[in-house]
Amino acid sequence: MHTIRGRRAVVTGAASGIGRSIALALAAEGAALFLIDRDAQGLDSVKEEASAHGVDVFSTVCNLAIPEEVSAAIAQVRATWNGDVHILANCAGTVTYGPLHLTSEEAWRQVIAVNLLAPIQIVHQLLPILASAEEAHILNVCSMAGLVPLRRLTVYQASKFGLVGFTLALRTDCYRANLGITALCPGFVRTPLVANLKDLEAHRQPRPLPDFMTTTPEAVARSAIDAIRRDRGLVVVTPFARLLWLMMRLCPPLYFWLAREGWRRRGRIEVNARDLRHPQDGGASP
Repeated sequence: MHTIRGRRAVVTGAASGIGRSIALALAAEGAALFLIDRDAQGLDSVKEEASAHGVDVFSTVCNLAIPEEVSAAIAQVRATWNGDVHILANCAGTVTYGPLHLTSEEAWRQVIAVNLLAPIQIVHQLLPILASAEEAHILNVCSMAGLVPLRRLTVYQASKFGLVGFTLALRTDCYRANLGITALCPGFVRTPLVANLKDLEAHRQPRPLPDFMTTTPEAVARSAIDAIRRDRGLVVVTPFARLLWLMMRLCPPLYFWLAREGWRRRGRIEVNARDLRHPQDGGASP
């Protein structure tokens, strides 16, 4: 996309974290915004900040885990802009951290709904508009966890691997000169999503990651703007994330050993048959 100024952008998950930073970066580039999130107070704050750049900003509160609310939000976008949309940034995400057998069905369904099903639904409903625009771009914020396996993030990774696959398949199917499509895969980012993580088993937050492994939402937003401008298909953000991805591609056995056994071997959790039984059978409760 050669020109962002004057374009109209839909951003999900815009109330905080990466979504907020991408929304503000687009506003700084001169794009009008339609912000979607379930956090009304956060939306109001971002709307005020984005409006300071002199662009039109609209918003709606939406629980992306509920398909009917997603459809209603997209209908509002279309009505507000008379079906004229140029940029879609799917940034919303949620996570559970801990062993799969301790994750409740409600929790894993929520993660899959927000991280994977909602972006597919939104793209499906806006694709005819985006494909017919003079210039348009779809940016799906995936994750390094959609490229390499990590411990204790099974459901989150399932959703992000799915979103990476969906995005790259979409680029293969629908790519054309006027429609760019990007899978943006940040590494560890210092956001409220990460800060509020709690281990389902230990009932405490994981130990903080060192700075060299992490980055800021603002840095991810800069990569997002660059990806939109240069029409990049797959973008892995942070040197640490690129290193893990390279290791996974070049030497999977080494990567799996490090991820599964390596430096965390002493803290490894052994899961036995009793742990995996359903609660009604006398096993661990989710």
